[in-house]
Amino acid sequence: MRKNCIDLNSDMGEGYGPWSFGDGVDESIMPLISSANIATGFHAGDPNIMSRTVQLAKQHGVGIGAHPGYRDLVGFGRRAISGNPQELVNDMVYQLGALREFTRLHGVPLQHFKPHGALYMHAAVDEALSRLLVGTLRAIDPLLYLFCMEQSVTYRVAKELGLPVAREFYGDRDYDNSGSIVFARRVNRLEPRQVAQKIVRACAEGVVRTVEGMDLAIEFDSVCIHSDTPGALELIQATRSALADADIRIRPVSEVLGQSA
Repeated sequence: MRKNCIDLNSDMGEGYGPWSFGDGVDESIMPLISSANIATGFHAGDPNIMSRTVQLAKQHGVGIGAHPGYRDLVGFGRRAISGNPQELVNDMVYQLGALREFTRLHGVPLQHFKPHGALYMHAAVDEALSRLLVGTLRAIDPLLYLFCMEQSVTYRVAKELGLPVAREFYGDRDYDNSGSIVFARRVNRLEPRQVAQKIVRACAEGVVRTVEGMDLAIEFDSVCIHSDTPGALELIQATRSALADADIRIRPVSEVLGQSA
């Protein structure tokens, strides 16, 4: 089914102290997206950055999500770190609580929850971790949207247990024939027009070309373009323009799913 309205999300606040991914990246990207995944301190981010990023999202009417990761500042949360499900979920709850206090301070709601990097991929295939995470989120906030891929254990468990869930499509990542993204710690610069066309085709036709050369049917509610992908601003600008040309509106995921409910 053709999509007339889609969420566009990106990872925000991924600096640490005086370090950032680029001068003014968040300030440039935030007005162009509808949902922001804000780093919560373990893979990136710190209290000052979290506070500023929440304020920036509020200024532009962008939906706010917690983006917890592994305790891995050196590896930016993209390295697998062993830990039992309870330890990992406790780490995520700790990070969720940190960001929630800043949303309360600045008078804005917390819209969603999206694990970062290798932790996201771990939950996607780990039944025990996904069940504990979904059950914990239901206890904390049963209205909080959980971002995940449709082809994941996390999505199946969230649907089974009745937690609101938003399915993601990755505009700046490749897919394989299983419907999983091809995980990469480093991504080369992508051609903006090609990325935009890929996203519009997914919205209009419901398919994506895999690395094996097959057209794969895919369903999603939100499109992600990572802010640390080289040339991310140009990718997002091109995507917004292409979506507008195709009469596809961009709205926060709470509005997208509210309309389709």
